[in-house]
Amino acid sequence: MADPKELVERAERFLKQQQEMYGDFFVNSDEGNSSDSKLTNSKKDDNKVTEDQKTSEELKNQEAADSVQQTSRKELSTAEKIAACTTLDELRDLCAKAKELQTDLEDTNLVFGVGNPNADLMVIGEAPGFNEDKQGEPFVGEAGQLLDKILEAINLRRDDIYIANILKHRPPNNRDPKQEERQRSLPYLLRQIELIDPKLILCVGRVSATTLLNEDTSLSKLRGKFHSFHGRELMATYHPAALLRNQQWKRPTWEDVQKLRKRYDELGGK
Repeated sequence: MADPKELVERAERFLKQQQEMYGDFFVNSDEGNSSDSKLTNSKKDDNKVTEDQKTSEELKNQEAADSVQQTSRKELSTAEKIAACTTLDELRDLCAKAKELQTDLEDTNLVFGVGNPNADLMVIGEAPGFNEDKQGEPFVGEAGQLLDKILEAINLRRDDIYIANILKHRPPNNRDPKQEERQRSLPYLLRQIELIDPKLILCVGRVSATTLLNEDTSLSKLRGKFHSFHGRELMATYHPAALLRNQQWKRPTWEDVQKLRKRYDELGGK
């Protein structure tokens, strides 16, 4: 069905063409007056339809504008904000504003992560310590130096991989992360993993491994093998800080990272 407005425009164009071809119409008979009246009434009816349609369109446009405004005013959920991050920089900015990532230790710095953003291997620890908090970078203290040596022993450098922690803020007295802190931090870390998209993940320490694998068990039962994790492979081993206190764990850690390197090569790690 044709648009009423279009019909009126067609009629006006037709009358103008007729006027140009035959001149002005002068009709004096009653019949002519009747026809002119009908035409006038028809145009009035058409104009009324056009005005009604215009009013309807205005109402629809206003409703659409109101809907956009309501959507813009709506507060996005935490999950939606995290999912909206398409780069590590965007995620870092979000983490810097996220109060839920902070611990009960005041005035700590964000320790987001460091390394190759396209790494095939991601190392995940537990939480930042004193030195990490000061520098804003994970694994920079004594344990971090040992981690560097472990990586060098399997021909990997810090620049080859990406390093992060379960928590992104330092807990007081270097205590283990609380369960609620781990759960608040986990969605951000999972998005970080998705953006980096590594082939392999190495969890150092029980807290890191049990948090990602969602298992409440000992590290000794998790280490030495590969676990399926969101389409990737995950291995767990001892935290470098634990090796500084317990020399007997250095041998099993060495065995773990040798397996890791072999699998890294098999998967085409670079």
